[in-house]
Amino acid sequence: MGQPVRDYLLTLCVTAAVTYLLTGPVRKFAIAIGAMPAIRARDVHREPTPRLGGIAMFGGLCAGLIVADHLHNLKSVFELSNEPRALLSGAALIWLIGVLDDKFELDALIKLGAQMIAAAVMVIQGLTILWLPIPGVGTVALTQWQGTLLTVALVVITINAVNFVDGLDGLAAGMVCIASAAFFLYAYRLWIGYGIEAAAPATLFAAILMGMCLGFLPHNMHPARIFMGDSGSMLIGLVLAAGAISITGQVDPDSMRIFFEGSERGATHAMFPVFIPLLLPLTIIAIPAADLILAIVRRTWNGQSPFAADRGHLHHRLLEIGHSHSRAVLIMYFWSALIAFGTVGYSVHSASSWIVFVIMAASAAGLVLLLMPRFTPRTPQWANRFVPPRYRRPAPEPASSSAYDEKPAPATSGPQQALEDAQMGEEGAERAPVAVGVSGVNGATAIGARSRFPERRSIDSSR
Repeated sequence: MGQPVRDYLLTLCVTAAVTYLLTGPVRKFAIAIGAMPAIRARDVHREPTPRLGGIAMFGGLCAGLIVADHLHNLKSVFELSNEPRALLSGAALIWLIGVLDDKFELDALIKLGAQMIAAAVMVIQGLTILWLPIPGVGTVALTQWQGTLLTVALVVITINAVNFVDGLDGLAAGMVCIASAAFFLYAYRLWIGYGIEAAAPATLFAAILMGMCLGFLPHNMHPARIFMGDSGSMLIGLVLAAGAISITGQVDPDSMRIFFEGSERGATHAMFPVFIPLLLPLTIIAIPAADLILAIVRRTWNGQSPFAADRGHLHHRLLEIGHSHSRAVLIMYFWSALIAFGTVGYSVHSASSWIVFVIMAASAAGLVLLLMPRFTPRTPQWANRFVPPRYRRPAPEPASSSAYDEKPAPATSGPQQALEDAQMGEEGAERAPVAVGVSGVNGATAIGARSRFPERRSIDSSR
């Protein structure tokens, strides 16, 4: 692992740094030109927030490709393959359409047509699916039209799946970053472990995509100062699809057979990484794709257009059942990590596979902790001085021994007793202690019980 890892790490860091540094000026530019749409019914945020974050992400993409072109171990990717140029051409087109949509709100059909054209541009320059490795059948060569249609379909599905989950602060960028990290491990292993040079472009795309997301996340975490908009969500969806297409359509499955000798069962296990490209593009976007399918079915069932926006997405439902914004995002992160790294981990059968399984175990543990019901910490009295004030157990009130408390209450009844009870209730309400700093807190920091449903008013109520 030596030099290639350092080159990929340098490319990732440069991409992240350029994206991060450009996001601030882009935010000021978006505010200046009025790219701050009004709050819509389906939006979660309550203050107008500028879009056009995709401008900074596209700058990071260009910077990453330029740096990689000047590195010794990655220069061959540009010399032996036209895929980086194909990616840049398609990305520039889809980015331009996204910028126009962030400013002028283009029609959904126009954006769909632009996505197909961007995919076609990449196909024309050689970034297309040439064959499919099908388990039990073997390698199936595709005709030009079959490869083109399959490539366009994969690009359009991936772009819209990523665009659909871009509903919470930091959600889309974080999920795509997790998916690209898993994809990088898989593609890098094909290149270094099996010596397949055709996997190098996909490895580079995954590293650059991670840098784009990591550089934008600090500005996009809750509460977000800027949104990536369609210019960003469609861009990272296209890059993610390009990496999957590069491996699925360009890596020859037969080239991996020479690296294994043994029983038929062992050969089948060794050939499993060949079939991963069929599964990995689906698993890394499993949650976005599921959200996309559910949204289409839901809207069609209700007599609406499949492109009509609503508040029925998975992240909206997490908020409705009582999770905080940050907690809902973390749950989606962990689900993405479990699915993406689980698929990659199943294909790994080398001595270093424990790294992937540790990541999977940590993701599963975090997911279980996030899904656990909230509870009130019970700190012992002796530990009160060592914990923050909000976690301290209140000291028990000393028992009163005054003569007034020991005096029995007079036995009264009737209207007089009711009047006294009402007066006592009002005085008690005035003396009731008020909890400061915990009301309304939710998510992982909640320490008290709260209702998950809003207060409902009676029809006859005058409030």
